[in-house]
Amino acid sequence: MTGLSPLEQAYCIIVLIASYALRGSTGFGGFAAMPLLALVIPMKVLVPVWTLLTISSSATLFGKDRRHVSLPMILKILPSCTLGIALGLYLFKTLDAAWLTRGLGALVSGYGLYALWQTRGGKSGHLPRAVATVASFLAGAVGTVFGTMASLFFAVYMDAIRVTKEQFRGTLAALMMTLAVVRGAGYWAVGEFGRESLLLFAAALPFMLIGIFLGDRIHTGMSEATFRRVVCVVLILSGTPLMLK
Repeated sequence: MTGLSPLEQAYCIIVLIASYALRGSTGFGGFAAMPLLALVIPMKVLVPVWTLLTISSSATLFGKDRRHVSLPMILKILPSCTLGIALGLYLFKTLDAAWLTRGLGALVSGYGLYALWQTRGGKSGHLPRAVATVASFLAGAVGTVFGTMASLFFAVYMDAIRVTKEQFRGTLAALMMTLAVVRGAGYWAVGEFGRESLLLFAAALPFMLIGIFLGDRIHTGMSEATFRRVVCVVLILSGTPLMLK
């Protein structure tokens, strides 16, 4: 991978394969790779690369849930989400890489602590419908600034409007792919898809596909609750050094 030492390249390959294998086998945990990769790759390079990988992986994994996609819900979400993307593009273009890295560290560490509390019995309850539009806006803004975590706000949106489990999975996959395409076009428009990002995406793509291939065939004996706790700890541990960079 361009610009990285052999040790850093090996580290990135392991993170990519492991994270996409987990996403393929469990549907959860893929976003934990972003802060791990940010430890060795500058955010200004990584975020566009991660967007292209999100488009590719979402298209690969989308097939089985496409019949449960709620098109009216997507059309309702897009206006506020698009406004969030516009704000996110401005912040991504304006902020330097150090602030983006620290912001990502704070975001993933905070979420890791919150999600870990939930796995130990903490209850948040259903959210009022009034938060749905705000959550959609934040999904666009946060997903564009940091290249990750948009799915958390989409999940808040769908919890607030009480969708079925099948609609949740299918529509979330479609939303993530749509958001990645829109923000990818935005990065291209503001000149953030540089040569280094495109080369890094080309280098990372085969390892993403290997991870998805393995994820379809590997089933761990770890329970979902235990696995979520492990991912939360990874987020906390990877977010802390990012805040200190």
